[in-house]
Amino acid sequence: RYYRLAAEQGDADAQFAVGQCCELGLGLPQNIGEATRYYRLAADQGLAESQLNYGQSCEHGRGVPQDVGEAARYYHLAAEQGFASAQ
Repeated sequence: RYYRLAAEQGDADAQFAVGQCCELGLGLPQNIGEATRYYRLAADQGLAESQLNYGQSCEHGRGVPQDVGEAARYYHLAAEQGFASAQ
């Protein structure tokens, strides 16, 4: 509950955490579209792990229409921060 409040107030770490909870169904109903929305919010604030997760969502069409160009853009952003999984 508190993560969601912080996420709605713009906290990138909380947005990532809520995204994971939505993706995995941890304490919230599983909802891939909602997970992707939270990943995008955190990704756009520069959180590398969310950039990777949002890129994966775009690449595989999970919660958003498949868009490999958008996926590559977010992978690149995460890689620029040294996030090894995105390189």
